[in-house]
Amino acid sequence: MKRVLIIEDEKDLAELLAFNLEKEGYSATCIHDGKLGLERAAADLPDLILLDLMLPGMLGTEICKALRKDQRTAHIPIIMITAKGDEIDRVVGFEVGADDYIVKPFSMREVALRVKAVTRRFEHEVLTTMPELLSIGDIVIDTQRHTVMSDGLEVELTSTEFKLLLYMAEKKGCVQSREQLLQKVWSYNNAGDTRTVDTHVTRLRGKLGAPGDIIKTVRGFGYKIEV
Repeated sequence: MKRVLIIEDEKDLAELLAFNLEKEGYSATCIHDGKLGLERAAADLPDLILLDLMLPGMLGTEICKALRKDQRTAHIPIIMITAKGDEIDRVVGFEVGADDYIVKPFSMREVALRVKAVTRRFEHEVLTTMPELLSIGDIVIDTQRHTVMSDGLEVELTSTEFKLLLYMAEKKGCVQSREQLLQKVWSYNNAGDTRTVDTHVTRLRGKLGAPGDIIKTVRGFGYKIEV
């Protein structure tokens, strides 16, 4: 049974989320304070975290950054939940390491589908058929340790950014549409979420520095890696 930690200060909403996730076969725990939520995440190491942005004790962005810096929790998938829907808030969420973003108000069905998609994606993230080291230009991907070197320096990527880079590296030279990337990397079939792809590609290029220029934009369609 997959374990979901819900860090949400609205108690009624947290309990409703837990109830609906448990109906889907998950085990859910609710914490209503930011600092306590971070401590619980480090102690329990859940399979996924639903994290509110605005929390008493500690903001969701700070919790996310702390989780990504801790080796024990660095690869736990995080879905950020917030009442804010501006693009800048989505970018900030992805920048600190969130893997997905849901804006209030939302349907419980949407949450269940997002949780299922993210957990499925992380279950299959280790690709045993890939070589241990994959080199593309000045970028070296360690598929076993989930680390990336760019121009000789290690780059800190979120789990989603790593999966995105690895998938495009597998398909080197082949154009991947935004819809294909959503399906393969995020396990989504909703074409309306394509801005998520653009945001992650922009962040990925920035983190990789000059070697990131191998990620080419194919105008009106998607992206490809071309050395």
